[in-house]
Amino acid sequence: MSTELKSNEFRMVAKTMFGLEDILAKELEDLGAKNIEKLKRAVSFDGDMVLLYKANYLCRTAISILKPIYTFEANNEKELYDNVYTYKWEKLINSDGTLSIEPVVNSTIFTHSLYASQKTKDAICDRLRKMFSQRPTMTRENPDIILNLHIYENKVTISLDSTGESLHKRNYRVATGPAPINEIVAAGLIKLAGWDRESNFFDPMCGSGTILIEAAMYAYNIPAQYYRKNFAFTKWPEFSMPEWKRIREDADKEICDFDYEIWGSDISGQAIKIAQENIDNAKLHKDISLFRNAIEDQNPPEGKTLIITNPPYGERLDVDDIFDLYALIGTTFKNKYAGSTAWLITSDFDALKYVGLRPTRRIVVFNSNLECKFCKYEMYEGSKKAKKNNYDNQDPNEALYEYNEQSDEFEEPDGLDLTPDFEEDND
Repeated sequence: MSTELKSNEFRMVAKTMFGLEDILAKELEDLGAKNIEKLKRAVSFDGDMVLLYKANYLCRTAISILKPIYTFEANNEKELYDNVYTYKWEKLINSDGTLSIEPVVNSTIFTHSLYASQKTKDAICDRLRKMFSQRPTMTRENPDIILNLHIYENKVTISLDSTGESLHKRNYRVATGPAPINEIVAAGLIKLAGWDRESNFFDPMCGSGTILIEAAMYAYNIPAQYYRKNFAFTKWPEFSMPEWKRIREDADKEICDFDYEIWGSDISGQAIKIAQENIDNAKLHKDISLFRNAIEDQNPPEGKTLIITNPPYGERLDVDDIFDLYALIGTTFKNKYAGSTAWLITSDFDALKYVGLRPTRRIVVFNSNLECKFCKYEMYEGSKKAKKNNYDNQDPNEALYEYNEQSDEFEEPDGLDLTPDFEEDND
């Protein structure tokens, strides 16, 4: 049910990664967003500047927060130029200021995103030059205004980017290992797993520690952008420093204690060193325990524990080694973690078969450009009958992959539509 906009409210779009739209929509709802609509790789919603500040600072699964300001149709480059030229850019952009245009184009009309961006830039600069005899400088280095140019076929939307550098750059990483998981994806996995923060958390193949740090930030209710200082909206004319300061202070007051353990281990000494550097930089060294051990040798903390891990994918190991590794993961889960729930994310679907355990849920997510499956394994204590009862009792609305008794497999739904309305940033 839609609600009427107040005079100080406007439409916004929060970009995210494929598979995290529901999580982001819930985050925005909790912040007070109205008229929420889930798109592909994005969520649109209504709110005011206060909500825009909060969404940037607190949403764990948002890439950026956009404020659409101009929408039109263009069937050729002249229509694109003419429509852009008619907008009153002088009310938004200083002719002696700096500007950046970030294009996202999915169109059979405009086949080159940089060319569409160039025509948009020409129209804006030509208008301002005609009015003021000078034009803004184009730069990617901390510009005054960042415009997002989104073209889907002939529909053009120009938005103000309130974020600037992607929100996955939390500013706690000082080093990375090979193929680190995106911070937004890590935060999303924790939410998708349904962790209630009433148990231990363990990552037995922790790499550079991203999943552990995101888990600790969630456990202690540390704001997603607690370590970050720069946002594009701070250069907007309507920006209110007192309001922004109040929002940060209020959010930081909600940081709380956590009564359980967060553990990580990895077989690589270099990975543990990198993870420790990142954890230290986030000032979470007292809250996360690291151990150098192979997965089969490391025991999780005692008590109820949620396991989430991101093992190496095929491009990081030889084929035989990756199959052996995934078989070892399955054996270790089965033999050492009875009574626990483990989640594994991977883009290596062939290796995934070697885990040898049947997942009770599989969710399609993307880690940057890689399509991945996020699989849930419940290691039951007791008989196979108890396991079968669990499969029978699972909520079909909660499982993106349904169990087929004849094939004894979980099957993917047909017609999965990956065509984006808004595409994610991958750098």
